[in-house]
Amino acid sequence: MTQDELKALVGQAALQYVVPGEIVGVGTGSTVNKFIDALATMKDQIPGAVSSSEASTARLKALGIPVLEANDVAELSVYIDGADEIDAQGYMVKGGGAALTREKIVAAQSRRFVCIADESKLVQALGAFPLPVEVIPMAAARIARQFATLGGEARVRLKDGVPLVTDNGQHILDVTGLRITDPLAFESEVNQWPGVVTVGVFAHQKAQVCLLGTSSGVKTLTF
Repeated sequence: MTQDELKALVGQAALQYVVPGEIVGVGTGSTVNKFIDALATMKDQIPGAVSSSEASTARLKALGIPVLEANDVAELSVYIDGADEIDAQGYMVKGGGAALTREKIVAAQSRRFVCIADESKLVQALGAFPLPVEVIPMAAARIARQFATLGGEARVRLKDGVPLVTDNGQHILDVTGLRITDPLAFESEVNQWPGVVTVGVFAHQKAQVCLLGTSSGVKTLTF
């Protein structure tokens, strides 16, 4: 199967975790787009969704799925999102789609995080994928120097030759050269650096379930 077909497979499989009558948390990215398309088939069974990005909000609304504000919802039963990397403990690197801050907010609001990904995303240790870090622009150069002390090389993410601006009006550093062996401690440390909005390590908001698209079908991992 192609990677696109694997994404469609796990997007469809994630429907079993949607609780009828309850609002669902929806992430961002190409795999989640497949889930949103599948979710449209049962939109009459849910009150709506809380979305982690403007892009996902637009797609949900286009398919007739109501989108609610996070502040208007006390708790979500489930949050369904992809990952750029996920390890054997359910710790993830996320933010390739630049929505990491809102993704982490919705994940924190949810009782269960279900990660949907193809098998190429499963890794032994986090860090091969460039780590996204959303930062306040005036702090970008100093935060890049802090990553250098850890052996990482941080670059401002560009779009059309200028710094990409997130849905929150901030910039993103992509950090290469890291091997994150203690994701919980790493996330806690970097989140304390002044100017960091969110680091793309999801350890405190880890996945409880991962639906992994493989050549032999969907493999369910639980953590």
